[in-house]
Amino acid sequence: MTSEARAAVLGRIHGALAAAPPQAVTVPRDYHRDQLTGAGNVERFAETVAEYRARVHRIRADAIASTVLELVGPDATVVIPADLPSEWVSGLTTVRDTLALSVEQLDRADAVLTGCALGVAATGTVVLDAGPGQGRRALTLVPDHHLCVVRADQIVDTVPQAFAVLTPTRPLTFISGPSATSDIELQRVEGVHGPRTLDVLIVENPTGG
Repeated sequence: MTSEARAAVLGRIHGALAAAPPQAVTVPRDYHRDQLTGAGNVERFAETVAEYRARVHRIRADAIASTVLELVGPDATVVIPADLPSEWVSGLTTVRDTLALSVEQLDRADAVLTGCALGVAATGTVVLDAGPGQGRRALTLVPDHHLCVVRADQIVDTVPQAFAVLTPTRPLTFISGPSATSDIELQRVEGVHGPRTLDVLIVENPTGG
């Protein structure tokens, strides 16, 4: 379209809108944003996470390390945030990100293990905010396999509830399944912008009782 034709089309649109301006639209804002007094719907969270082709494991708190070892294998090297609980990686070969590992070092790792800020049951989303046990954003974007621990009491039901809890000034990362995109023929391709494999470990008894 030439610039003259474009100007003519836009001029007609502006003229039509001026003659009959659209009615104001009131957008409802009555979202369910109240914080919960207890955990969100764990069953729903497990279902929606699985719908995104992530692998879901519902375990006890004392089974984190053994589950990770089973998923990555005995010869794997797992990158972990500097402040990840040591009991989560007992028996594993790990590299702590204490001195800001390079992209090349992260790429050579077999997997990364982190905690999270919360999980959203309605969308199957895990949210990281660089808080305790989560590390910096690069840790979960470069390695090809991400294992994420989500406590049952970190799960909320809706996205508005999540934003009511999260701090907007923190570096927020929303993860819904393995990294994926589609090409022009709508063929799904995984691992383009992050890990191709996502394991979500839902800890049913966060206190270990």
